[in-house]
Amino acid sequence: MYNIIIYLYSFGAWVLSFFDKKVKKMIEGQRQTAEILQKGILPQDSVVWFHAASLGEFEQGRPLMERLRREHPEYKILLTFFSPSGYEVRKNYEGADVICYLPFDTPGRARRFLKLAHPEIALFIKYEFWQNYLTQMHHSGVRAYSISSIFREKQHFFRFGGNPKPLRQFNQLFVQNEKSKNLLATVGVNNVTIVGDTRFDRVIDICRQAADIPEVEAFVKDGSPVFICGSSWQPDEEIYIPYFASHKDWKLIIAPHVVSDENLSRLEQLLKDNGMDCVRYSSLTGKSSTAVNSRVLVVDCYGKLASIYRYATVAAVGGGFGVGIHNVPEAAVYGVPVLFGPNNKKFREAQALLREGGAVEYTDAASFAQTMDKFIADKDALAKAGRIAGDYISNNAGASDKCYKAIFAG
Repeated sequence: MYNIIIYLYSFGAWVLSFFDKKVKKMIEGQRQTAEILQKGILPQDSVVWFHAASLGEFEQGRPLMERLRREHPEYKILLTFFSPSGYEVRKNYEGADVICYLPFDTPGRARRFLKLAHPEIALFIKYEFWQNYLTQMHHSGVRAYSISSIFREKQHFFRFGGNPKPLRQFNQLFVQNEKSKNLLATVGVNNVTIVGDTRFDRVIDICRQAADIPEVEAFVKDGSPVFICGSSWQPDEEIYIPYFASHKDWKLIIAPHVVSDENLSRLEQLLKDNGMDCVRYSSLTGKSSTAVNSRVLVVDCYGKLASIYRYATVAAVGGGFGVGIHNVPEAAVYGVPVLFGPNNKKFREAQALLREGGAVEYTDAASFAQTMDKFIADKDALAKAGRIAGDYISNNAGASDKCYKAIFAG
């Protein structure tokens, strides 16, 4: 049944590629995978394979990749992505020797990929559980690990008729919490270690390495308080933009989740309708010595957001009215309170920050205004929420070290 579903999925993606540019990039990229592996990996190479579905999972695996590169340069690092949103942004990442798309998980494609890549060790980040790849690696003696994985009752592994066999192919699963370990035990998977989330280590690394960004320095030069919304979506923008239209002492930095001409134009029109002038990040290159008078900076590129959060007085993370909130630790690490919409129940770090007081949920314009009004009126409350957020991140660091020692220094 699994293979039938994968064949149908791959056929559906091929059909969709004629109409969707993102899917077309994925299909075309998968066609190039064999050639990339043939050129990049020699028969005598010792290969460690990291697989990430997209950009977020890549960031979770990055601390392990970079430590492996420093301490074991004899290994060749293969990095694969499934989604174009990961591959297109990190296809030139210098921490890996070979970067390509992972082909669909059919038996034939899995065999060919593994023959060309011949990894000694494979690390699948968070939600990646491809049955044929795992089975082939298990039979070939490849050590396979699941990193920062998290499990919930509704996943098909734990439903009636579900197939937990792929999970049994891992040498070890490094999970985020005790609930995941307990769930896995119900289906006979016991080679499990609770380590937490490697994402905390990554955002701490970014925070420590973050340098001044001249374009943003110019924007915040006047010392105004700054509200930053990362991975912003339209439903979020229709709440916070009208609020700040009447709070003219604040500046906004908006990093849209979708950076396309169409979406940027829509956002700029919404700002204009609310009487707010804006400037695009790309237009500030070379102008860092001059203060920027616009009230809103629109980040029209990828790869900057994690460092830009450092300029926030208050941060928000988008997606909470649709697909689910994005990377909350990325903002919280800078010791600022984090706001987000209601679709946050599946995100452990968001729930913890809500409980502890380092984050606040907003469900509409009224609840958003209530939170911001409180922070504006009570600087001590603002500082306390930020301190709680930063402490939560630092107190949960260390998962990468635990995984690394178990896999590479054990």
